[in-house]
Amino acid sequence: MTMPAGTYYIGDLCYVMKPEWEEFCDITIEGYGCKDGEFTLKDGRKFATYGTLYGDGTYRSNIGSYHSVDAGLIGCIRIEDIRDPEATEEQMRDLGTIVEFDEPFETSEAEGVITFGCVEIDTAGDSNCDEDEYEYDEEE
Repeated sequence: MTMPAGTYYIGDLCYVMKPEWEEFCDITIEGYGCKDGEFTLKDGRKFATYGTLYGDGTYRSNIGSYHSVDAGLIGCIRIEDIRDPEATEEQMRDLGTIVEFDEPFETSEAEGVITFGCVEIDTAGDSNCDEDEYEYDEEE
Protein backbone atom coordinates (compact mmCIF):
# COMPACT_ATOMS: atom_id res chain seq x y z
CA MET A 1 0.00 0.00 0.00
CA THR A 2 1.26 3.48 -0.75
CA MET A 3 1.03 6.78 1.12
CA PRO A 4 1.74 10.15 -0.55
CA ALA A 5 4.95 12.11 0.06
CA GLY A 6 4.96 14.52 3.01
CA THR A 7 5.97 15.01 6.62
CA TYR A 8 4.44 12.35 8.87
CA TYR A 9 3.95 11.57 12.52
CA ILE A 10 4.73 7.88 13.08
CA GLY A 11 3.45 6.46 16.35
CA ASP A 12 0.29 5.44 18.16
CA LEU A 13 -2.44 7.44 16.46
CA CYS A 14 -4.53 7.65 19.64
CA TYR A 15 -2.22 10.48 20.73
CA VAL A 16 -2.90 12.71 17.71
CA MET A 17 -6.39 11.80 16.45
CA LYS A 18 -8.58 12.52 19.49
CA PRO A 19 -11.14 14.68 17.60
CA GLU A 20 -11.73 11.92 15.04
CA TRP A 21 -11.10 8.88 17.26
CA GLU A 22 -14.71 7.65 16.99
CA GLU A 23 -14.55 7.77 13.18
CA PHE A 24 -11.09 6.15 13.31
CA CYS A 25 -12.52 3.25 15.34
CA ASP A 26 -15.59 2.95 13.09
CA ILE A 27 -13.41 2.33 10.03
CA THR A 28 -10.58 0.31 11.60
CA ILE A 29 -12.46 -2.03 13.98
CA GLU A 30 -14.44 -4.95 12.69
CA GLY A 31 -16.16 -7.15 15.26
CA TYR A 32 -13.58 -7.84 17.95
CA GLY A 33 -10.57 -7.19 15.74
CA CYS A 34 -8.73 -4.25 14.24
CA LYS A 35 -8.02 -3.97 10.54
CA ASP A 36 -4.51 -3.15 9.34
CA GLY A 37 -3.77 -1.00 6.31
CA GLU A 38 -4.35 2.41 4.84
CA PHE A 39 -7.61 4.25 5.38
CA THR A 40 -9.31 7.53 4.46
CA LEU A 41 -11.41 9.67 6.79
CA LYS A 42 -14.70 11.14 5.50
CA ASP A 43 -12.98 14.47 4.83
CA GLY A 44 -10.30 12.83 2.64
CA ARG A 45 -7.37 12.70 5.10
CA LYS A 46 -5.37 9.48 4.77
CA PHE A 47 -3.61 7.45 7.44
CA ALA A 48 -2.13 3.99 7.86
CA THR A 49 -2.32 1.84 10.98
CA TYR A 50 -1.05 -1.58 12.02
CA GLY A 51 -1.51 -3.53 15.23
CA THR A 52 1.56 -4.31 17.29
CA LEU A 53 2.34 -7.97 17.94
CA TYR A 54 2.33 -7.64 21.75
CA GLY A 55 -0.04 -4.72 22.31
CA ASP A 56 0.90 -1.73 24.43
CA GLY A 57 4.44 -0.84 25.42
CA THR A 58 7.41 0.95 23.89
CA TYR A 59 8.95 -0.15 20.62
CA ARG A 60 12.18 1.01 18.97
CA SER A 61 12.63 1.71 15.26
CA ASN A 62 15.61 1.14 12.99
CA ILE A 63 16.18 4.94 12.95
CA GLY A 64 16.58 5.10 16.74
CA SER A 65 13.16 6.49 17.64
CA TYR A 66 11.01 5.05 20.43
CA HIS A 67 7.27 4.64 19.99
CA SER A 68 4.96 4.61 23.01
CA VAL A 69 1.84 2.53 22.41
CA ASP A 70 -1.41 2.73 24.41
CA ALA A 71 -3.93 1.60 21.76
CA GLY A 72 -2.05 -1.48 20.52
CA LEU A 73 -1.19 0.11 17.18
CA ILE A 74 1.38 2.17 15.34
CA GLY A 75 0.38 4.29 12.39
CA CYS A 76 1.26 7.31 10.34
CA ILE A 77 -0.57 10.48 9.33
CA ARG A 78 0.69 13.64 7.64
CA ILE A 79 1.44 16.41 10.14
CA GLU A 80 -0.75 18.83 8.17
CA ASP A 81 -3.68 16.41 8.56
CA ILE A 82 -3.57 16.34 12.38
CA ARG A 83 -6.46 18.37 13.82
CA ASP A 84 -5.89 17.64 17.51
CA PRO A 85 -5.04 21.01 19.15
CA GLU A 86 -3.22 19.21 21.97
CA ALA A 87 -0.85 17.40 19.58
CA THR A 88 2.33 19.49 19.61
CA GLU A 89 5.49 18.70 17.68
CA GLU A 90 7.30 18.17 21.00
CA GLN A 91 4.67 15.66 22.14
CA MET A 92 4.82 13.83 18.78
CA ARG A 93 8.60 13.49 19.07
CA ASP A 94 8.29 12.28 22.68
CA LEU A 95 5.70 9.61 21.81
CA GLY A 96 6.91 8.64 18.33
CA THR A 97 8.78 10.40 15.57
CA ILE A 98 8.35 12.83 12.70
CA VAL A 99 9.71 11.77 9.31
CA GLU A 100 9.77 13.58 5.98
CA PHE A 101 9.18 11.39 2.93
CA ASP A 102 10.22 13.06 -0.35
CA GLU A 103 8.39 10.44 -2.42
CA PRO A 104 5.34 8.21 -1.95
CA PHE A 105 6.15 5.29 0.34
CA GLU A 106 4.92 1.79 1.08
CA THR A 107 3.43 0.72 4.40
CA SER A 108 3.10 -2.84 5.64
CA GLU A 109 3.28 -5.26 8.54
CA ALA A 110 4.85 -8.73 8.50
CA GLU A 111 5.54 -10.95 11.51
CA GLY A 112 5.37 -8.00 13.92
CA VAL A 113 7.58 -5.65 11.90
CA ILE A 114 5.65 -2.51 10.95
CA THR A 115 7.14 -0.61 8.00
CA PHE A 116 6.59 2.96 6.82
CA GLY A 117 8.94 3.53 3.88
CA CYS A 118 12.46 3.17 5.28
CA VAL A 119 11.26 3.16 8.91
CA GLU A 120 10.88 -0.29 10.49
CA ILE A 121 9.49 -0.89 13.97
CA ASP A 122 9.95 -4.42 15.30
CA THR A 123 7.06 -5.11 17.66
CA ALA A 124 8.02 -8.80 17.91
CA GLY A 125 11.44 -8.25 19.50
CA ASP A 126 12.52 -8.05 23.11
CA SER A 127 12.67 -4.25 23.12
CA ASN A 128 9.21 -4.00 24.70
CA CYS A 129 10.16 -5.55 28.05
CA ASP A 130 12.91 -4.93 30.55
CA GLU A 131 13.27 -8.17 32.49
CA ASP A 132 14.99 -6.34 35.37
CA GLU A 133 11.66 -4.65 36.14
CA TYR A 134 10.00 -7.93 37.08
CA GLU A 135 10.56 -10.24 40.01
CA TYR A 136 9.80 -13.93 39.68
CA ASP A 137 8.80 -16.29 42.44
CA GLU A 138 10.75 -19.46 41.66
CA GLU A 139 8.54 -21.56 43.95
CA GLU A 140 5.50 -21.20 41.69
